Amino acid sequence: MSAGTTKLNVTVTDVVAVNELVKRFHFERTDGGDLPTFSGGAHVVVEMRDGDKSRLNPYSLMSSPHNTRDYTISVRRDDSGRGGSLFMHNRVKRGMEMVISYPVNLFSLDLRARKHLLLAGGIGITPFMAQTAQLAAEGGNFELHYTCRTPTLGTYADVLRDRYGKRVNIYYDDTNERLPLERLLTSQPLGTHLYVCGPAGMIRWVRETAAAHGWPDETVHYEHFAAPQPGLPFDVTLALSKMQISVGEEQSLLEAMEAAGIDPPYLCRGGVCGQCETNVVSYDGTFKHNDHWLTEAEHCSGKKIMPCVSRFEGKSLVLER
Repeated sequence: MSAGTTKLNVTVTDVVAVNELVKRFHFERTDGGDLPTFSGGAHVVVEMRDGDKSRLNPYSLMSSPHNTRDYTISVRRDDSGRGGSLFMHNRVKRGMEMVISYPVNLFSLDLRARKHLLLAGGIGITPFMAQTAQLAAEGGNFELHYTCRTPTLGTYADVLRDRYGKRVNIYYDDTNERLPLERLLTSQPLGTHLYVCGPAGMIRWVRETAAAHGWPDETVHYEHFAAPQPGLPFDVTLALSKMQISVGEEQSLLEAMEAAGIDPPYLCRGGVCGQCETNVVSYDGTFKHNDHWLTEAEHCSGKKIMPCVSRFEGKSLVLER
């Protein structure tokens, strides 16, 4: 992990199959102490050691922020992914010792809001488990709208309904139920803040619709960790480090730097936080930007890249690091 990312040694205390695609993992400190405090919306980076390969993936904390004895995350199995979710599903067992980062929150609640409108899609429900627990404990005004494929894949839908009753609204794709976004956005009291987590297409739809209805940017909050995409191998020259490294098909640029002994900063590893932003010295080729941090103008400028999720195709690439 990055030198700026403090590690925690934890033990897996339980693994629960929530449905056919999702498993929940419970962690406690291996030394028996309390875990660091966090707020709803926080995530941790989980280190997965697989032989000589090490994967580091961010996952939202879904346990109550008022409980520091136990952290819980949920992982959706992705059979076509890079292997992190399959490692968690197939290799992680109760009693296993693992390493995670301290919590980082890039999706925190704005406690100045008079009301919180929470919109979730699929496994994007996980940060809202912690946020609703925090709001309920602190007397916060909220409503949650959760869209998922089927009742059997409605991860934690029944739990949320049991806890919060009419404040929770569920929509199932298989019965053609649709999130009434226009109505929701036009019927909120002044001072409402909007939060969305789910597939990239859903987040884009919500943000664009909110903007069209005049919601100020500072009242719209979203979280979506982009997974590093595979691609053609490429070589990179690091100007300050005076090194040349190769990035493999299934490897991110950030991972290639780490494998070469360089320790770039990061908080999310998902193209959201901006910590690993790197200046481009020169290039001959095409960038494959996959982040949610740089602006479109910065993508087009050819002057910056987010090595956690973005790639390059071409003859040469020189970075400042």
